Amino acid sequence: MNVVVKPEFLSRHKERADSVLPKLLDVSLVAASDSMLELHSAMRYAVTNGGKRIRPTLSYATAKALGVPLDAVDVPACAIEMVHAYSLVHDDLPAMDNDDLRRGLPTCHKKFGEAMAILAGDALQALAFTVLSQHQDDRLSPTNKIHMIELLGQASGAAGMAVGQAIDLAAVGKKIPLGQLEEMHRHKTGMLIRASIMISTMIGAGPDADVTARLSRFANDIGLLFQIVDDILDVVSDTATLGKPQGADNALNKPTYPALLGLEGARKHAKMTHEQALEQLEGLDDGFDELRQISTFIIERTY
Repeated sequence: MNVVVKPEFLSRHKERADSVLPKLLDVSLVAASDSMLELHSAMRYAVTNGGKRIRPTLSYATAKALGVPLDAVDVPACAIEMVHAYSLVHDDLPAMDNDDLRRGLPTCHKKFGEAMAILAGDALQALAFTVLSQHQDDRLSPTNKIHMIELLGQASGAAGMAVGQAIDLAAVGKKIPLGQLEEMHRHKTGMLIRASIMISTMIGAGPDADVTARLSRFANDIGLLFQIVDDILDVVSDTATLGKPQGADNALNKPTYPALLGLEGARKHAKMTHEQALEQLEGLDDGFDELRQISTFIIERTY
């Protein structure tokens, strides 16, 4: 299926998230001392220093597909983005990937120091759950709010992103089979992407079981696709375009799709995964087109 990306909706959803995130931070963070002010500055830096906002965009696109008003998704979508921001702060630390650049700017620990970066990441993770638990909306039942909190906890913790990162660290310098590599990335990257889509199914009446299952499979596919393309870009792109050091995975001797399959093999695997994602939405109406376009954007992205 040939899906053409219309970038207007991508920029529109990004702008929406970019406007909501600072408001959530401003309401939640009240500086009472210089030390707190520094922590809050590090948190804001981590959240507002750019980014594609793929995760909120997925939440908004899913809401549109299901006829859910976008304002009902603002807080859940941005809570997920806070967790993503915290994960990047911690991933960049010397004990993890030891990166100096993120989105073309100094990483949080380079700007604020390692200790403050650790605390900023910790605080952002906690804040994500705080804003979600405090969120009041008649379109969100108390039961579904609990389900949202549970979903985010599973996606970010020992059953999701954290264990994926642990597997990644343990695999450095080793050649692992494709199945293990995919399992690692389904947790490290895919679980939070899946949460971004599934969280929008919990607002209002929600979709029927068939559509819910299709969205879940689509989410699993594009979560994997995102990482395959990320690995490819680490080989073929450059630091200025990526906004982070090119070749970092290779320098750390990490297992990647190009290392395991070769560059062309990785590209073929990405294409197959993209086509598989689109198949999950086959037969659904054009309200799902933004989701289809996001898959295409991911496979075509250059940064």
